[in-house]
This record gives sequence, C-alpha cells and structure tokens, in this order.
Amino acid sequence: MSLDKTYRRTPALLVLEDGRSFRGEAYGAEGETFGEAVFSTGMTGYQETLTDPSYHRQVVVMTAPHVGNTGMNDEDQESSRIWVSGFVVRDPARVPSSWRSRRSLDDALREQGVVGISGIDTRALTRHLRERGAMRVGISSVEADPEVLLHRVLESAPMAGTELADEVSTREAYVVPAEGEKRLTVAAVDLGIKANTPRMMAERGIEVHVLPSTSTLEQVLAVAPDGVFYSNGPGDPAATTHQIALLQGLLEQGVPYFGICFGNQLFGRALGFDTYKLKYGHRGINQPVMDRTTGKVEVTAHNHGFAVRAPLDAPTTTPYGEASVSHVCLNDDVVEGLELRDAAGELRAFSVQYHPEAAAGPHDAAYLFDRFTQLMEGKA
Repeated sequence: MSLDKTYRRTPALLVLEDGRSFRGEAYGAEGETFGEAVFSTGMTGYQETLTDPSYHRQVVVMTAPHVGNTGMNDEDQESSRIWVSGFVVRDPARVPSSWRSRRSLDDALREQGVVGISGIDTRALTRHLRERGAMRVGISSVEADPEVLLHRVLESAPMAGTELADEVSTREAYVVPAEGEKRLTVAAVDLGIKANTPRMMAERGIEVHVLPSTSTLEQVLAVAPDGVFYSNGPGDPAATTHQIALLQGLLEQGVPYFGICFGNQLFGRALGFDTYKLKYGHRGINQPVMDRTTGKVEVTAHNHGFAVRAPLDAPTTTPYGEASVSHVCLNDDVVEGLELRDAAGELRAFSVQYHPEAAAGPHDAAYLFDRFTQLMEGKA
C-alpha cells in the first residue's frame, strides 16, 4: 500500500439520525452508505467482525482507537465477504505488519465497496450511542451538507421490524465433513452462520449439513439429523415466522436442539417468550456471563441488538417442556441462554445468546459444543 493512499484522503461526513454529526476522512471505499450505528469493544478480531453476516446492514464503530495493524488474511474469514454496511475507526494503521497479512484493511474495504470513515472521535461517538441508543446513521464522502445527509438517513430503513436472515443465508445446502471418525450428524439452519461454527462441530466428529434458512421440516428431517442447530444472524426476531414454525415442529418431534445468538432469540419465541430491542446492544469480546447450571462465569463474545424476555427466577411451562434461563449477563441481567427439559428433568434443547465459536476469542464457552454432543448422545 502506498503512503499516498494513507495521507491523501477525501473528506467524509458521518450523521446520526438525531442530527449529531462528525467530520473525518474517507476510509475504504468512497461513496455513501446507511445502516444502524453500533459499537464493538473488541481490541482484536476485526476481520471476523467484518465478515460476520450478523452485522448485515450495520455500521460498526470500533472503540479501540488503532485498527488495521494486522491487515487482512485469507484464513480468518467468517464468510465469503465483508457484511458490514460501513466501518468507523479513529486511527487506521498506515501499513499492516502481520506476516499473515495479504492485503491492508483499507484495500479490503475498498475492493468490496464498503464505505468507511476515519479520523473522528470514536470515544465521543460511542458515548453518544450509549446514552441515546443504537440508531440509523449515514456516512458519505460525496455529500458535505449534514442537513442533506440527515434527510437521507431518516429515509433509510430501521433495524426493528426487518427480516434479514434470508438475505445472508446460503442458497444451496452443503456439507462440512467430520474430522476423523464420524460420530453424529447435525442439520445446521444457516441464518447467517460463521465459518468457525461447523468447524468446531467437525472437530468433535460431527458431520454438519448446512441448510438454507428457507428449509422445510421435511428437508431438515431428510438429513436424518441427530440434532438441529440454528446459527447467529441479523435482523429482528419478531419479524421472523418461518424459522420459528420450523423449530416448533422439530421440538414436537423431540429432535435435540442447540441455538446461538439469533438461534437463541428464535428458540425463545418458539417457546412462547417475547423478544425486545436492546438500547445499544452487546458487541465485543469482553462480556461476563454466568452459566447458572454450573455457577461458572465466562468472558464471552457478543453481537446482538435484540434479547429474549423470560423470567429469571422460575421455570416456564411450555407445550414442549419446562423452559428456564440458563445463562445471564452480569452487566445488566439480560437473558444469555435458555434450556428446555422434559417432565423427568432431562435436557431436550438449549441455546445461548453469545458466541461460543468466537474467533479470535475468547474461548471460555467452547464447552457448549461438548454439551450439544452429549445431548445428542443422550448423556446430557
């Protein structure tokens, strides 16, 4: 990357839907973009964040001031492309320095048409979002008038009420083979799945059939799965209906279930719980969560703007068994996991709101894949 691209940047403008504006310089592609402004507290793993389909239609503000020093490589992708609608950094690295780097972050954003902005006070922007909540935002390097850009921001679609899983899901089913001896088969419904998820199952001897979000009950059962998995993904769970009905059909059949993030929210709705939008969400790799089944506290990775509303102090009777909250966020008591047990107290299904498959980490919650394996083997 030439130094000219680092120092000679086009002026850029960021405007939030409440009228707050910031001026900086274009970073990545030049042009204009809109989305929901959210902040991520991770100090590493920005490549995984950018390629996580859960960030579809979101403009990510990095709270770490210096971003891009390790560049972009070919191994750490969570999907085949960058999904964020925009990227906001304070002090971008001028030159990547990692031996694994194949291109600069700036070049990768530009190549994929992702509009960003640099050189703004991301601390002030993050504090504003914490106080006012996540909101629509626009970034532009072609419009210098904040009032004009604000008008376009207000015309853009809000995150609440949007169904986005079908936009990020695979169009064709594919198989990730088990490593070593095959022990089990899982049907994974792709709502925005990250590449590390089937990889972690494969390491445990699980053959993973990744299916489109539009799959029917018959198509899922045709895999003859020992268990069904629902992935992370973008959008409002209240706007989703097909995948909830599919999950209810699977629960009626007694198929073991594990869900992550969006899969947790849809599990909650399938059980009869409500979901709601968080003020500014949980995003980053340093969130403390307690597993109430063991009393263990984990440092976890998060990326969600919606949560399940379920009672923390007592189980709830559902048509499928007794549901209870298994995990809770220690920062704000948000529900971080659910479990479903039958009349004999045996575990039938469970989910977590955070990311046990997190890359670049932390890895405190990787045991949940072992718990899923034990559930399918009847040992949970």
